[in-house]
Amino acid sequence: MIARRSCLSVPGSAERMLSKLGTLDADEFVLDLEDAVALPAKDDARRLVTSTLRRSLRGTLSVRVNAPRSPWCHRDVIALADPDVRLESIVVPKVESAGDLAFVERLLDGAEAAAGRDAPIRLQALIETAAGLSRVQEIAAASPRLDALILGYADLGAALGRSARGAQDLETWRPAQEALLLAARAHGLQAIDGPYLGTAPDSGFEAAARRARDLGFDGKWAIHPSQLGMLTELFTPSADEVERAQAVVTVLEQAEREGRGAVAFEGEMVDEAVRVAALRTIARAAAGTR
Repeated sequence: MIARRSCLSVPGSAERMLSKLGTLDADEFVLDLEDAVALPAKDDARRLVTSTLRRSLRGTLSVRVNAPRSPWCHRDVIALADPDVRLESIVVPKVESAGDLAFVERLLDGAEAAAGRDAPIRLQALIETAAGLSRVQEIAAASPRLDALILGYADLGAALGRSARGAQDLETWRPAQEALLLAARAHGLQAIDGPYLGTAPDSGFEAAARRARDLGFDGKWAIHPSQLGMLTELFTPSADEVERAQAVVTVLEQAEREGRGAVAFEGEMVDEAVRVAALRTIARAAAGTR
């Protein structure tokens, strides 16, 4: 499992920012060819991003392409299939149905074969429209390339008609967060919280990040490098959490050998459901050390 505790979105047309990727510490860098790039600059940004991805860079590298049905999506996907482009996944924005992912998947099948790329590019689905959220279960099951669902607040807030103040209210987003999280877990995907609409690692950002972590999300997007450290810390299980998780697994393994399905541990009854949660904690901690 790839760690996506802290995911930094970087405008694909910002050459100065792209040149600094090697100095930043994020689990994932998402180079953005969509909303962060002005319409006349789309082709130049694509060339700049593919050139950047031919350099030796650390971290997991992904690209948010332009949306399906736009004039640029197919060009972005074909360019990224080049085997010299180092890329883990494509973030598909404004996914509204399984068909949107099927389009990108089939395009990748052909583009990778034509380019001679051996390692298939993975996909992440950005859920940021009312139609996408209403079909999130269908989308989560749409492609074997799919690794993660991401909740996009800005476009979804606009689609729902929410005011800027309403969009900042954490409680208004709980149903959307729960729907995306449920779909992700039902289909074995990572659930990633979208960016807080502010650039500082302030109390509002911290509250949003803690809320996502406590709900069960695997990580969150950042739009400024100053937010990365807080995200990495919040979404990394503590040493005490990992130690307890390992102890729970050990206790339950012993109980299973003795023919018991549940056992008392530190004043609580633990069973298979608790073991699953413990294994997730251990996996998240291990992913963060790679």
